[in-house]
Amino acid sequence: MSEVVEARSRMLVVVALMLTLALTAMDSTIIATAIPTIVRDLGGFSLFPWVFSIYLLTQAAMTPIYGKLADQFGRKPILFVGALIFLLGSALSGASWNMVTLIIFRGLQGIGAAAIQPITMTLAGDLFSIEERAKMQGYLSSVWGLSAIIGPAIGGFFVQYASWRWVFYINIPIGAAALIALSIFLKEQVARHPHKIDYVGSSLLIASIGLMITGLLEGGVKWAWASAASVATLGGGAALLVLFFVIERRAKEPVLPVWVFSKRVLLAANLASLGIGVLTIGLSSYFPTFLQGVLHQTPLAAGFALAAMSIGWPLASAFSGRLYLKMGFRSTALLGAIVSVLAGAGFVTLGVHSTIGIAAFFSFLTGVGLGLGSTSVVVLIQSIVPWNRRGVVTGSNMFTRQLGSTLGVAVYGSLVNATLARAFLHPPAGVAAHLPHSLNAASLALGGVSNHLPQAVLRFVDNALASGIHRVFVGILVVAVLTFLVEWLLPKKAENMESTL
Repeated sequence: MSEVVEARSRMLVVVALMLTLALTAMDSTIIATAIPTIVRDLGGFSLFPWVFSIYLLTQAAMTPIYGKLADQFGRKPILFVGALIFLLGSALSGASWNMVTLIIFRGLQGIGAAAIQPITMTLAGDLFSIEERAKMQGYLSSVWGLSAIIGPAIGGFFVQYASWRWVFYINIPIGAAALIALSIFLKEQVARHPHKIDYVGSSLLIASIGLMITGLLEGGVKWAWASAASVATLGGGAALLVLFFVIERRAKEPVLPVWVFSKRVLLAANLASLGIGVLTIGLSSYFPTFLQGVLHQTPLAAGFALAAMSIGWPLASAFSGRLYLKMGFRSTALLGAIVSVLAGAGFVTLGVHSTIGIAAFFSFLTGVGLGLGSTSVVVLIQSIVPWNRRGVVTGSNMFTRQLGSTLGVAVYGSLVNATLARAFLHPPAGVAAHLPHSLNAASLALGGVSNHLPQAVLRFVDNALASGIHRVFVGILVVAVLTFLVEWLLPKKAENMESTL
């Protein structure tokens, strides 16, 4: 009888872990479809890339720290701390009164989110035997697939029929239920493993990337690209990044081990993941804005169109196993890159007269390409390193993908902001009187107060926003091509490479 009770308790823990993981799994996709409405209500169009980048930046920097703290103090207390910080950030984000406060609270969410994914996966490994782990990890992994599909739709539903604030508030009851279940059913025996935590490396990483994001988003908008401010932010960020790698070479337990970039195969795989991160965030952050602001689709319709990528990704990822067994890892990754290039070329053709159906098809095609590429690259690097380095190379690969997303949203934001700034600087005479003297003029394309404006003004704003996001689509195509070229450097055969690493 006690075995039955124990098995039931463990399954309840798994359910609670799945609920906890769902908090972070849905975060980016559920917010993506709400961003156009958030911008319309709070203003600060030029700042909205920070809503994504600050979350990704704090999450990337804090993830390795939480992992080591969990080894020292136990999984349960650190998971609770991370989840509570995430829920506090969610509540504050929902109550935001302008874009700056939303960005600050999103950074707090990212600090909490960094604990959730790695510790939930680790707990599953702690609770179950080797024979059971594959099944349990499958349950947890399914959360990502399901969340990626329903997240955009839920976000669109809240925006259209309730309030965008609920995309944050919905986290609170889900998280509370998960934490209550974990507090009751999760019993942990802590085996402490002391670690040297690389606080200096993490701080340098946040500072360097933060400065570069600031330089990219504000350059050409608040200050000229050749100004002292641009040199200070971009140059300072680059200098701190160099210092970060110098520190990492000497750190006892670095955030990002430098040796993972010392071999061609690992370097190519990490650069490919960097590209995948850039591609993913480009679509997630600006595709819903294009659909709602340029094609004037509803938030719910935009959510379903973005979900098409989330459907294509897990389908291709599941199918990639058959492909890389027949074709090899490199060929499968290259096939994924080719599909991503075709999708990128398709996005470049989109304009003010495009249909949501064809846009959703390119979204699905992007998901297929990324699913084939990401899975084959991760399995490749796991297969060519010894067991004691497998966790490091996998974690570093995921880290570079997060880093790609963090920098990618800043680069894309820079392209859009610079395009809009030029368009709104010298509008036609009949339009100028109706436009705000800032990038917030782009919010007119997102609805709300625009019904009383002349059609010429709305057409001008629509075309300006379409032109800005067109540059994002060109950027997606360029990154897809670069990712293909990087993956060309991957070895044709993975056999007999373990000894060289």
